Amino acid sequence: MAQMMDALVKPAAGPGLELRQVPVPTPGPGEVLIKIRKTAICGSDVHIYHWNSWAQQHVKPGMVTGHEYVGEIAVLGEGVDGLTVGQRVSGEGHITCGHCRNCRNGDIQWCKDTFGVGVDRDGAFAEYLCIPARNVIALPDDLPEDVVAFFDAFGNATHTALMWNLVGEDVLITGAGPIGVMAGGICKHAGARRVVITDLNDYRLDLARKMGVDAAVNTAKEDLKDVMKRLNIVEGFDVGLEMSGAAPAFRQMLSVMRNGGKISLLGLGNKPMELNMNDIIGKGLTLQGIYGRKMDNWHQMSYMVQGGLDMSPIITHRFHYTDFEKGFAAMDSGMSGKVILDWTTKK
Repeated sequence: MAQMMDALVKPAAGPGLELRQVPVPTPGPGEVLIKIRKTAICGSDVHIYHWNSWAQQHVKPGMVTGHEYVGEIAVLGEGVDGLTVGQRVSGEGHITCGHCRNCRNGDIQWCKDTFGVGVDRDGAFAEYLCIPARNVIALPDDLPEDVVAFFDAFGNATHTALMWNLVGEDVLITGAGPIGVMAGGICKHAGARRVVITDLNDYRLDLARKMGVDAAVNTAKEDLKDVMKRLNIVEGFDVGLEMSGAAPAFRQMLSVMRNGGKISLLGLGNKPMELNMNDIIGKGLTLQGIYGRKMDNWHQMSYMVQGGLDMSPIITHRFHYTDFEKGFAAMDSGMSGKVILDWTTKK
């Protein structure tokens, strides 16, 4: 009889998750079994929890969810080398084909045949996770465990922010969700002159201040252009990081970019948005869509934290995994940053 484990499962085609006993996965050739220690709740996990249209297109009921985690290697499958049992690891959550043009160029984030851990296949909200060895990321022991638990999301922020040279630049971030707030800290750490973040949520704007941004602007209460004058941002922002997926925020970003500015786009919209193309063409703006992480982002994250970037202010809630409902309620409230679930003990 297969060994069983606790896991958070999407039980049916509808809202909610369920804590269930499911079989511990068995690693095949080239695979690694990871014993999970901590996980973090992502915005996409919230979509899966509520069963929105995106979740309905990807997630099959009965699947284990979750994709942000840290753990230790429990079992090595046949043919795996370069890794050891007991080693602390996380993992790249996009399982890619390995042979398409983008994969062969090292641009796995653009693989057209990607399978997402916790989205298209069983995930990390469980006592154990099985993934291909090539996706395992070994982690230095001096990194804080709760921070490493959300390296997947930190990687999205890193990819978005470090797409452009930031040294001495003025940066606008639209959307102070957890990834936008992380990006604010990254930009300051990477040498940006001024970092401004906008949102309508005062709680999350306050988190951004704790991460060191120069101004956190509630655009319903304060004029962004007045803030720009106060910070001596004369020609406009050099770099934009669009994290909100909201048309009004993106339109405002386009209006305050300097000619020749560069924009990274990470935020996904709920519906198509109407834009004035003249703002893009006339200013000669460069727009870059961002998806997932580059593999080098994992090294950059470790090095930034080791170099003094403190990501702990973004962590606002910690729960035992059996209290996962409280974790999702915190995420739903809008009064949270990253929410950590602890899998190191059973209740």
